[in-house]
Amino acid sequence: MSNRVAAITGGGRGIGLGISTCLAKEGFDLAICGQKEEKDVDSLEGLRNLGAKILYIKANVAEARDRENFLAVVQEKFGRLDVLVNNAGIAPKVRADILEAGEESFDDLIRVNLRGPYFLTQKAAQWMIAQRREHPDRMHSIVNITSISATVASVNRGDYCLAKAALGMSNQLWSARLAEFGIPVYEVRPGIIKTDMTSGVTGKYDALIANGLIPQNRWGFPEDVGKAVAMLARGDLPYSTGQVLMVDGGMTLARL
Repeated sequence: MSNRVAAITGGGRGIGLGISTCLAKEGFDLAICGQKEEKDVDSLEGLRNLGAKILYIKANVAEARDRENFLAVVQEKFGRLDVLVNNAGIAPKVRADILEAGEESFDDLIRVNLRGPYFLTQKAAQWMIAQRREHPDRMHSIVNITSISATVASVNRGDYCLAKAALGMSNQLWSARLAEFGIPVYEVRPGIIKTDMTSGVTGKYDALIANGLIPQNRWGFPEDVGKAVAMLARGDLPYSTGQVLMVDGGMTLARL
């Protein structure tokens, strides 16, 4: 395969689709996983129309067998992996005050939003190290999509905040461990992004944005995140492993 290959978890919808679209435009071939059947993922044809080869694998990143199968199929079909984007994540089924929230939601969030990307990174990194030994001229990188919730407390979805904060530390750990192999690891931290995940709170955030919550005074879009990931995947920041790239319209700026 002559094209670089990017694996994007949850790359068929929402922020993941924005990332997939931008990487396809950059000339990457894509391996996408999600929990739907391929026939039910409407976005794949549009990505193929951008000229990318698209491999879709049904997989739940919370499950070890699914993670291993995902990478095995990528290796079988493409024979290489240049970029891993850990994007897949879930929101709490019910937003609940931390004084009352139950353990089931907590466990689900940790399994999908933290354990899944942590151990998928482990397997992908092992493969990338082996590839670099054989092809030292190739560029590899790993990008973790977290959230401003890694540092901005939302007391009605503590499980989500904790998972994203821990994924941020995971980013630092993998950055430190993989630097010797020339594999940079980055964190992209989106703010309020207009997707199906935020559709239920559109009215709330419309009002907050209108009242000055975000300096750039608009919702973010999946393509805003996608452009940031594309820059990293191209190798535009080769000497910045471990860094956090904010895509939040200035929301988390300290302001008077």
